[in-house]
Parts: sequence; structure tokens; C-alpha cells
Amino acid sequence: MASPRRTLGLKSFSAPNEALPLVCIVTQQDQEFLDAVTPELAPWFRLAVHEDLSDLARWTREAQAAAILLDIDIHDDDPSIGLAALHDLRRLHDNVTLFSLTRKRTITLQKQALDAGADAHFRSPVDLAQLRMTLVDIVRRRTEEADRDRMRQQALKSSRFQDFIGSSEPMRLVYDAIQQVAGSNINILIRGESGTGKELVARAIVALSPRANKPFIRLNCAALPENLIESELFGSERGAFTGATESRPGHIELADTGTLFLDEIATLTLPLQTKLLRVLEDHHVQRLGGRTLRKIDFRLICATNEPLEDMVRTGRFREDLYYRIHVVPIQLPPLRERNGDLTLLCDHFLQIHCTANRVPVKRLTPEALSALEEHTWPGNVRELENLIQRLVVTTRGDTIDAANLPARVVETSLAAQEAILIPEDGTNLDEQLRQLEIALLNTALRRADGSKTAAARLLKIDVQRMKYLCRKYSI
Repeated sequence: MASPRRTLGLKSFSAPNEALPLVCIVTQQDQEFLDAVTPELAPWFRLAVHEDLSDLARWTREAQAAAILLDIDIHDDDPSIGLAALHDLRRLHDNVTLFSLTRKRTITLQKQALDAGADAHFRSPVDLAQLRMTLVDIVRRRTEEADRDRMRQQALKSSRFQDFIGSSEPMRLVYDAIQQVAGSNINILIRGESGTGKELVARAIVALSPRANKPFIRLNCAALPENLIESELFGSERGAFTGATESRPGHIELADTGTLFLDEIATLTLPLQTKLLRVLEDHHVQRLGGRTLRKIDFRLICATNEPLEDMVRTGRFREDLYYRIHVVPIQLPPLRERNGDLTLLCDHFLQIHCTANRVPVKRLTPEALSALEEHTWPGNVRELENLIQRLVVTTRGDTIDAANLPARVVETSLAAQEAILIPEDGTNLDEQLRQLEIALLNTALRRADGSKTAAARLLKIDVQRMKYLCRKYSI
């Protein structure tokens, strides 16, 4: 509705405090109910009362209502219309607290209201003290969650640099190096373990460089066989080899006026290293099967996770090419050395993949986060993103706990093992021991093909005790 039909004002309760959360009561019940609920809620909330459902979703959004108390009998005592309104409000307002009110006392209606999105359901006569305590508790928790989300968003925003997320000291050194070299035309060598984001460094350098709007040509030298990499890199003329039915420019030629990014450069053979060195020295490229030299202006950025110095020492990498590409090295730190960045990265990937999969943004419990921080991450940021993507799809509910983590993470984490053995809300020792005994008895009997005597030998107990335990657990 464009404006509320009735707003509780000074005659109903004390002057509203704008700092208090707004609660919208949607009902046509008599004044006796409103007179009773007002003093119960007024110390904690600002209150507004409406008598119909028209334009309610828009009004509550614009008024930034923290909670809505909806009388689902509001329309001719037909709860189906109120339930539909409840469903629409929940769909449009993820973070608003919704309570349903009714004069009907059927359990089915309560289930329908909760399924439609109500956080709680109350039947007349309403226990006002219970309503107030429940409303205060849920609004407080939602407000705290919203504050935490806002703080996480601020932390993510302050930790962004180009496509990177991270504010650790090793990453800040990387950001400084990128900014220092971006404006120049010198060759760059990006070094780091697999999965640390070497291509992101290359793209960040280009984005901050005068060649930002020029071609960015990427070639993974390890992704192509030796007989194809040469033609891909240098181009070919028609008839240069079997299958060359037309002339094609190579990646070097395509990068003219722009940037060429060669990933995994250490995999190039010595003959190809020689040809690449010649291009870097002469700034000309010749296609396979061609006789014409084409003048090329490009900036070269290379990346590798191999120890080039050892390769030079053993003759597997040309020393002169090494010095050509190693003008300015940028070393990317592994994830295990980026103290404090893992939480930021988890929040970032959770937002991306929850949005992509159209599910509410999930959160990691402290135990799960501790387990992730203890993991060594051999696959670095790429491994972390793949894991978060998997957890978003496979974990039910909005919370990812240590028990949801894969074995390879749990095995290296004392925090995860403790969280699985003893959950946050505790465990029943006798029940856990009972289940363990049953599992051991069943396993021993299966392995012994049902023989209790053989099973007793496997468990190193006497036969009489074996038979007693089987009777005890009806096995």
C-alpha cells in the first residue's frame, strides 16, 4: 500500500526511537490485541500497524522493516491468501523476520506457515511474553549476522587488488611489484607453485599498463605437443607441413602491439627456445614455411613453477634466454604462507559459487575454518576454490562444518578431528560406545562368515563374551 491505514503513535506507546528496529504488524484483530502487544514490544521496537496486504512487500522494503507479524486470517478468515502473502514476503525479503499469527488451532496450518517461510507461528490467544522473547532473539541474531556479513564485505573490499583477494604481507609485496613494473615495457617472469594465480598476475600487469586495451595473447606451452607448439607460437604458411591448408599467424604475431603471456615456458624444447630468443633479440618473426620477416612489437610475460636455474645448470634451458626473460621476477607465495588470507578467500568463493548455484550464501563454522587453515594446500588457491565449489553443492543447509570436509583435509587437522569426535553441542559417550561395539561385532561376524567363535578370535575376546554381546545387541 502507498501508506499505512493506521500507525501506532504517541497515544499507544512512547515516542519512537529511530535507532530501534521496525516491526510491522499486519492484522485486522480488535484493538484489545493491539493494546496488549504494544507495551510488550514497544521498549524493543518501533511499531507500525497495517490492516491489509496491498503493496505490503514494497512498503516493508522501503521502510526497512526488521520483522513482520502477519495475521494469516486477515482476508475473510481464509488462511490460503495469508499463506501466499507469507510466501511472497519470504521470497522477497531473505533477511526479514516473519511471524505468522492465526486464530485457528490446526497443526496442519502451522506446518504450512513454517513451510511458507515463517520463522515462528503463534495461535490465539498469543503468549505475548513468548512472542516478544522469540522476536527479540531472532531479530538480534539476524542483525548480528548482517553486521558480520557487512564486516566481511568491507574486509573483502579492502583486500582486493585487481582480481586478487588477500591482504597478507607476502601478497602486498606482489601488489607493489605489479604496480612498479606495469608501466614499463620490460619482460617479466612470474614464479610460483601451481595454483597460486600466475596468470592473474599477468592480467593485472596488463590491466595497469599502457597496453591495457591491446591484445592479450595467452599460450600454455605445456598444453600442446611438440609438433604443434612451433606452429602455434610462430605461425605457418600454406603447405608448410601436412594439413597446413592455409596461412595462419602465430601467437607472437597475434600479440603485436599487445602482450604475449607464455605459461609453463620451461617446457619449451631447446630448438624452440633458440627461435624465441631470436624473436626477442630482433623483434621479427618468421612463419613456418615462410621467407618473410614480420616486424613485431609485443611485451613478453612468462610464468613457470620449475627451477630454471637448475635447468640452466643442466643444459635443459638456454642461459641467454633465461637472462632475457628474467629481467624482473615476481614470486607468488603459496597459500600456506599467506597468513590471514584463507578466510577472505573462503568468503569470496562462497559468495561466487553460492550465487552461481542459486543457493543462500553458506558459512563455515569455526571448526571447519580451523581445519582449512591447518591444511597445507599443495594445490594452493585453485585447490581451495575447487573444494569450496564442491562443498557448496554437496553440503545441505546453510552451514559447512568440519564433518563436511573431505578426508584429506580432516586427516591433517586436529581441530577437524576433535569437531567430528565431539560436535559443538556435545555427544553421548555411552551411545557412541554402544554404536562402536555394534559396528565391531558386525564387522567381525561378516569377516568370519557368521562364526561367533572365529569372530571372537578376531576381537581377542572369549566365545562366551562374544555370545553375550550378540544377545545384548540382538545380533
